[in-house]
Amino acid sequence: MAEKHARKATDHDLGATGPDRIRNVVLVGPTQSGKTSLVEALLAHSGAIPRPGSVVDGTTVCDTEDAERAHQRSSALAVAPLVHQGVKVNLIDTPGYADFVGELRAGLRAADCALFVVAANEAIDDSTRQLWRECSAVGMPRAVAVSKLDHARADVDAAVRAVQQAFGDKVLPVYLAEGDGLTGLITGETDDPRRGELIEGIIEESEDETLMDRYLAGEKIDEDVLVTDLERAIARGGFFPVIPVCGATGVGLAELLDLCVRAFPPPPEHAPPEVFTPEGKRADDISCDPHGPLVAEVVKTASDPYVGRVSLVRVFSGTLDPDVPVHVSGHFSAFFGDTVGHEDHDEDERIGVLAHPFGAQHVPANRVVAGDIATIGRLSRAETGDTLSSVDRPLVLRPWDMPEPLLPIAIEAATRSDEDKLSSALTRLAAEDPSLRVEHNAETGQLVIWVLGESHAEVALERLQQRYGVAVEQREVVVPLRECFAGSAKGHGRHVKQSGGHGQYAICDVEVEPLPEGSGFEFVDKVVGGAVPRQFIPSVEKGVRAQMQRGVRAGFPVVDVRVTLTDGKAHSVDSSDMAFQSAGALALREAAESTSVSLLEPYDEVSVIVPDDYVGGVMSDLSARRGRLLGTDKVGDDRTTVRAHVPQRELVRYAIDLRSATHGAGTFTRSFAHYEPMPEEIAKSVTPKG
Repeated sequence: MAEKHARKATDHDLGATGPDRIRNVVLVGPTQSGKTSLVEALLAHSGAIPRPGSVVDGTTVCDTEDAERAHQRSSALAVAPLVHQGVKVNLIDTPGYADFVGELRAGLRAADCALFVVAANEAIDDSTRQLWRECSAVGMPRAVAVSKLDHARADVDAAVRAVQQAFGDKVLPVYLAEGDGLTGLITGETDDPRRGELIEGIIEESEDETLMDRYLAGEKIDEDVLVTDLERAIARGGFFPVIPVCGATGVGLAELLDLCVRAFPPPPEHAPPEVFTPEGKRADDISCDPHGPLVAEVVKTASDPYVGRVSLVRVFSGTLDPDVPVHVSGHFSAFFGDTVGHEDHDEDERIGVLAHPFGAQHVPANRVVAGDIATIGRLSRAETGDTLSSVDRPLVLRPWDMPEPLLPIAIEAATRSDEDKLSSALTRLAAEDPSLRVEHNAETGQLVIWVLGESHAEVALERLQQRYGVAVEQREVVVPLRECFAGSAKGHGRHVKQSGGHGQYAICDVEVEPLPEGSGFEFVDKVVGGAVPRQFIPSVEKGVRAQMQRGVRAGFPVVDVRVTLTDGKAHSVDSSDMAFQSAGALALREAAESTSVSLLEPYDEVSVIVPDDYVGGVMSDLSARRGRLLGTDKVGDDRTTVRAHVPQRELVRYAIDLRSATHGAGTFTRSFAHYEPMPEEIAKSVTPKG
């Protein structure tokens, strides 16, 4: 946004007097829909920034299309406030690219209503439909802005029809684009048949049950009654108005701001998240009361080169004051399990610099009341999703659902200097972005970051380099395999060394048998006559276990095997614990050489949700990945879940391939299922570890 040319705002300008005078509106839509252009235009219309094309301090303010292009691939949400009719409207601009749905959901959490931005020259994509369903599931009030009316291929009527087809029959236009302006379908003079559709739609949602009968009987319903009922229906999420807007020409901007102020609900009318104690007990519900207990949530974390960590917070209850101690609680595992990669923590910190966000700028704030959005500087331990509360009454909000990162990227530090800084940088990166997970895989020895897509990975690696000064190199992701004996075998382990002085002497004979899947490891002692002294038998087992962990074929752990110690020899002086450990390992390796050793690969159970049109293609693709189809289930009217067991090796890039094959409409989840033997022709291509 054009922060460079923003007028000098003050706390008096942006500080809301109370929750009823606040509207938190999140803009939702795909890239190139015109969200950022619309934010710029609304800010200019309200006087918060100069209009595009005007000259400020000898510099021409950039066109909104330039801002839109610059923001298209942005990974971050941005908040910009304006004041309209005495009401503060916090506009929350979210990324449109699918890889940054984590930022978008954070924007939804900070908002009380959503404005879907649909370009008049573009079709509605499936990811936008999915976001509409997500908003519907939580009952969030919504409106639709049809943007880019000035585009050469703009077709407003077609866009409205597409919106109604995608979002349902409760989505109706309240204005028509005519000439250089709008005509209201309720208060304007028009004979358009859509006026009747709109009036009937409003009456259906009216709390006055007599209104429909009166209307059908031919009574003319007062326009003020219709407008009031329309605003109430929008506020409670039962009706979704469509408004044509154009940031470049200014058409519809005043009407859109009027709708935000009059029809979108203030924070007190939007139910807050569930509240718990740090011990996990359900706490009393909170309300949007500036005099209530302090409860705020960190919806975004960023690093500023001058002030350090900056936390964007939504205040749900109470009032934030500068230089006041607060309790910071992060309890992700209590709600999502240990897979999120964020450690639970509780500590007290002091509020640093308190400000109103204005894009990349921060306007100092004296205080921030319930319902408003603010930035806090220097909260060193606060992470995205954490709760801020009073020290004497710590509370925890149930976090919003985090998208599961399903694309693994193996990385390693480029230099020794980078290696020293990498761990700390990744910890800070994960604190900022809960949709990124860091995994240190003990089996493969790889450092893996799990992301939502290729663009998400690019942004994460770019931040490591530019923000934290850490260069990394990507490596091929290694899937943790297992090894198992395909048949019985015998092994002879001889570890005898004489190099002057105290030597090493240990000999053992073992028999190896494969066990059924999941049986684990059995060690059996059948030595007779003291051939192996009793004190060294555990040493043989220890050596066998160590070799099993190192593998006998490709460097992966051996599983499901019984090793029987049958015979051996010892020396009264030169035998030792270490010697018999070495002999046990050698015996297992020799046994592996005399029989075949199979590689086992992990399979995941995959559930893929796609529109019905893509089901056949998804099933064929899963089969081509050596997947075993388990079945399908209907999801709603037009989507299907496809379930299958698929080798993890075939899923490394599935997040990218599924998005491409379904044009962004497909989603999937995965969970470990079991291990199965890898086909030998594929096993031959596996590069041994080390």
